[in-house]
Amino acid sequence: MSPEYRRRPEAVPSSSKGALEIPVTASGQRAVAAGGDIGQAVTGDGALGIQVEHAVLLPKEAFTPSASVVCPPGVTNLPEIPGLFVGRQWELNLLDRALGHVGGVVVHAVHGLGGIGKSTLAAHWAWSRMADHNPVWWISADTPAALDAGLAALATALQPALAQALSQEALRERSLQWLSTHEGWLLVLDNVTDAAHVKPVLARGGGGRFLITSRRATGWHGSATPLALNVLDHAEAVELFTGIFAYDQPRDLDGVDEVCTTLGCLPLAVEQAAAFCAETGTSPRGYLELLEHYPADVYASVAEGGDVARTIARIWHLSLDCMVDDPLAGQILRILAWYAADAIPRSLLTPLAPAPTLLRALGRLAAHSMITIHSDTADLSVHRLVQAVARTPEPADPHRRPEDIADARIRATIALAEALPTDTAGDPASWPAWEILLPHVDALIDRTPPGAESTDLVRILSQTGQFLLRKGSISRATARIQRAVEMFEQAADGDRHSALAARNNLAQAYQLAGNTRKAIPLCEQLLADSARELGEDHPDTLTAQHNLAHAYLLAGNSRRAISICERTLADRIRISGEDHPETIIARGNLAAAYREAGEPRRAIPLLECALTGALRVLGKEHLNTLSIRNALAAAHHAAGNVWQAIPLYEEGLETSVRVLGDDHPDTLTAQNNLAYAYAAAGDVQRSISLYEQTLTDSIRVSGEDHPSTLTTRTNLATAYQLAGDLERAIRMHRRTLEGYARALSEDHPAALNARSNLAVAYRLAGDPEQAVPLCERTLADSIRVLGEDHPRTITLRNNLAAAYRLAGDMKRAIPLWERALADHVRISGEEHPDSLIARDNVASAYASAGEPKRAIPLHRRSVAGWGRTLGKDHPNTLTARNNLAYAYRLAGDLKRAIPIYVQALGDSTRVLGKSHPLTRMIRENLNAARRG
Repeated sequence: MSPEYRRRPEAVPSSSKGALEIPVTASGQRAVAAGGDIGQAVTGDGALGIQVEHAVLLPKEAFTPSASVVCPPGVTNLPEIPGLFVGRQWELNLLDRALGHVGGVVVHAVHGLGGIGKSTLAAHWAWSRMADHNPVWWISADTPAALDAGLAALATALQPALAQALSQEALRERSLQWLSTHEGWLLVLDNVTDAAHVKPVLARGGGGRFLITSRRATGWHGSATPLALNVLDHAEAVELFTGIFAYDQPRDLDGVDEVCTTLGCLPLAVEQAAAFCAETGTSPRGYLELLEHYPADVYASVAEGGDVARTIARIWHLSLDCMVDDPLAGQILRILAWYAADAIPRSLLTPLAPAPTLLRALGRLAAHSMITIHSDTADLSVHRLVQAVARTPEPADPHRRPEDIADARIRATIALAEALPTDTAGDPASWPAWEILLPHVDALIDRTPPGAESTDLVRILSQTGQFLLRKGSISRATARIQRAVEMFEQAADGDRHSALAARNNLAQAYQLAGNTRKAIPLCEQLLADSARELGEDHPDTLTAQHNLAHAYLLAGNSRRAISICERTLADRIRISGEDHPETIIARGNLAAAYREAGEPRRAIPLLECALTGALRVLGKEHLNTLSIRNALAAAHHAAGNVWQAIPLYEEGLETSVRVLGDDHPDTLTAQNNLAYAYAAAGDVQRSISLYEQTLTDSIRVSGEDHPSTLTTRTNLATAYQLAGDLERAIRMHRRTLEGYARALSEDHPAALNARSNLAVAYRLAGDPEQAVPLCERTLADSIRVLGEDHPRTITLRNNLAAAYRLAGDMKRAIPLWERALADHVRISGEEHPDSLIARDNVASAYASAGEPKRAIPLHRRSVAGWGRTLGKDHPNTLTARNNLAYAYRLAGDLKRAIPIYVQALGDSTRVLGKSHPLTRMIRENLNAARRG
């Protein structure tokens, strides 16, 4: 700002040719008398003659001591008061406190990024305090010459008669003398570029106030109290935009929030954008589109009558010009432009230069407020609009040459790729480093223009996707991996092996997202491509074969999955031998398929063989050995051998703690599995205690919405149900459902399961009004997402039937159960666990409907089926025998009911213990039968 102060100077008397001639007489001997201009007179022996051709007659004011000069009332040259001023109340209050008290000289320096509103704040505060200070004088102090001129102008404002009488240097000195001997004045030194320029002036202040504005954040120690000015609050930025844009007429304000966010709430940028929109009739949404497609033009634009030198594109030229002797500073700024605006690790810049050189360049950028260095974290911050301009090419701008910006993007990509943790498999020790870098990965990916992708960027995408999968951020992971695949496909000369790996990661992401409709075709194509390009016996081809099997297993097609796993195991044995680690893993995979298919007794010998091989080849503490031991425990558990499962789970947990640590995800999974086994063994309180500990640990390690955390929460809710605490169970199921909806989506299979679990809890609590609509909605969504024949959909049909039964609507319940039984048998076979459960449900429905004779044959078939598949001592078999006895009891045939109860009670006591819930239930039913 360059305000001017003008006051008409007083006239200075001068000679005239028409003046009256007066006779003169010499005063004495050797004296000289002159009656006019004689030019020069010399008297005395050896006298020296001096001729004065031009004399300046100083006005009397020049001889008045500065301390005696009184300032006229209301002397000011403040720039025009800002027409619209928003926010800054905290800063205004601080200036009031700092500059308002009585005492010696007070100096405050407001510093910040160009365009952040330093001068506007100073002008607003100065205008608001006009009554408290005199004079209130504004000096544009960007150069020493401008500072001197401003001080000289102050002197002439105080004593107008000196304007033509003294030189600028003398006026400057006169001004400083006055300031040093007076109080109550306010001097605003605007846009100081170097603190050293103003320190001599500050040193001579008397009892007045200096308010300085500067882009320089450093150099004020010992001379001024700094006040860092930040951007406007978002609401204030919106108010500023709206006040300018809709000043004279109603406007469409849709998009104003986004404009202010995009501009980083920088006052100058918001003001110019609003003025541009108002002048051109552009809506805020239209402005955003212009900014997306024509950033260079928008940054260089200014409304009619605006200052071209203060456009967004040019506002930081001055700061960068000051550092032109250090090319590294500009290079750093262009590199930082590709990352997120905040918390940029300084280590990303380490490859650029030796530490002292790098620190000097960073220090200069910080001194000019172009970046912020956070001393507590060693992180860097850059205003997002500075970043946007710094990465927008402009051939005419020496700081933004296209080739320099492209080079900066490449360097930023390489630095980030090298900084990523090498462990993407999920060691939590690497997670903090990942969390620090993720915002910068996202920013780099979003800002890299189409066609500028590189191998390093693809590597970043792939590794980030794998980490996010492990972290449970499935949708974000899928998006990253999908883009990596697209980049590979667009590169004609790309690495085909890496391309296959990226597509395999994408298939895994689809599976974790529950999207088997996309996963299966992709896995099939991957298998075909791998076989064609690498060969049918290549390890990657066999891995692709297993991944396809897993996709079929998730889709509920266990028969197809088993067939593929059997083929894969045979291929591994043929190619690598019985004891090769990959063969051991393949054997475990086939066992897992058998268990998922409801055939745990076929899985157990395979897993026992796999565990023996793993112990011999890999060792007790190898991660694959731990995984196989856990799978064997799960198979025993599924087969009803819970007392064999528990020692295996306990051994696995102890080894996991020793090898991986208490907080490793695999350790928490082992803890979760052990709690599940305790519940199955009837030790519900011990199960709850372990689940609660696991949940606390999982939240701390992985977060509230990680899939592992949500799984543990589900299991804990189920344990509360078993303990009869349905109120806590319902609350826990609700939180789990909310977590799945946030982390995955409402349609994810896990979210559908969570909703079903909540409905079951309502049903167990005797609340059909909640259970029925929830079951109906979940079934409809499952049909839409998974299909009519998915095993999960059929199970949900069972659950809805149970809810109808609770509501007393057996006419609707029984047909649903009958259909579910038919579907399970058709899809999974007569003796699949799902089919056996469905048959039990139909039989129980018949019994409840008063038709126990229709129920008895079905119960008999269930008992036989459970006995063949899981054995006569399995809890499911014992439950089926209890149900058969109950049907006989309802039919009035106590002679058959009581012996079945007696035998079932004996077996349950022997297998599960006399205090197990199932044992207690059978005992109560037996006693009731005996009472008749």
